[in-house]
Amino acid sequence: QVQLLESGPGLVKPSQTLSLTCTVSGASIITTNYYYWSWIRQSPGKGLEWVGCIDYAGSTDYSPSLRSRTSISRDTSKNQFTLQLSSLTPEDTAVYYCHLLGSLSWGQGTQVTVSS
Repeated sequence: QVQLLESGPGLVKPSQTLSLTCTVSGASIITTNYYYWSWIRQSPGKGLEWVGCIDYAGSTDYSPSLRSRTSISRDTSKNQFTLQLSSLTPEDTAVYYCHLLGSLSWGQGTQVTVSS
């Protein structure tokens, strides 16, 4: 069973960079059995928004609307992948989830609030 767990700060200031880490257990992020490791967020009163993903080979893809501010990387020794989102505004306030695309495997979600 694949399990994912997000970690990171709950409160960040505007203009700062958010860094969230997803720790994966039950699967290796570098095998082709599990393809796209993704970040998805949900802002208050809105639907789910795909932020971006990293695949088993380390290739990344990002939402066009967030591409200029987003970076996803990985630490294969720790079986983790990390989201960095820069130039934060209050509109980035959301619950952030890590998710294995195409599966039922989701992290529990972590609330991120952007506020001074």
